[in-house]
Amino acid sequence: MSRQLRILIADDHAIVRHGLRQILTGMDDMTVAGEAEDGVKAMQMIRNGEWDVVLLDVSMPERNGIDTLKMIKKEYPRLPVLMLSMHPEEQYAVRALKAGASGYLSKHSAPELLVSAIRQVASGKKYVSPAVAEQLANAISDEDSDRPAHEKLSDREYQTLCLMASGKTLTQIGEELNLSVKTVSVYRSRLLEKMNLKNNAELTHYALKHGLVE
Repeated sequence: MSRQLRILIADDHAIVRHGLRQILTGMDDMTVAGEAEDGVKAMQMIRNGEWDVVLLDVSMPERNGIDTLKMIKKEYPRLPVLMLSMHPEEQYAVRALKAGASGYLSKHSAPELLVSAIRQVASGKKYVSPAVAEQLANAISDEDSDRPAHEKLSDREYQTLCLMASGKTLTQIGEELNLSVKTVSVYRSRLLEKMNLKNNAELTHYALKHGLVE
């Protein structure tokens, strides 16, 4: 039998890690060789081990998934990273792929989809759902003029937008993104200016209209 794929699961929810481990334990060609509960621990484990695929949650304490992804790609550009998220695909998928992810999968996906996505990214290919593929095509074709306002935001500004629209305070956003309230406030000002919005109510209305919050 060929060597099993060594997989690292990085997710801050123990139940989610356990569920992923259960799904993958039945596979002959893969083994869960480690688990991390946040981005900092994930980086330590990546540096100290041999991995074939990293399953990385988008929302984690200490260092969120997108930031962790950028660090991984900087240090280990060839290591495939499959992003997992509770967020709808249209929220973070394109950004994750642009930041170097090999694929993006919603946690609502069927278990067999996860298995096939892992095999696909381990073989050096990208994994995207048909909906994300269409988004990517649109992002390329209308590179500037017709892009929605939120696509012009930086990753940090975009994260701030989504969290504010979901009802979180600046303090809560700061805790989630590991930033000071002052810094979050700067991102809020920038994104309102870039999107030509006046206040939080307009921001929330925009996010709901464009399906950025559930």
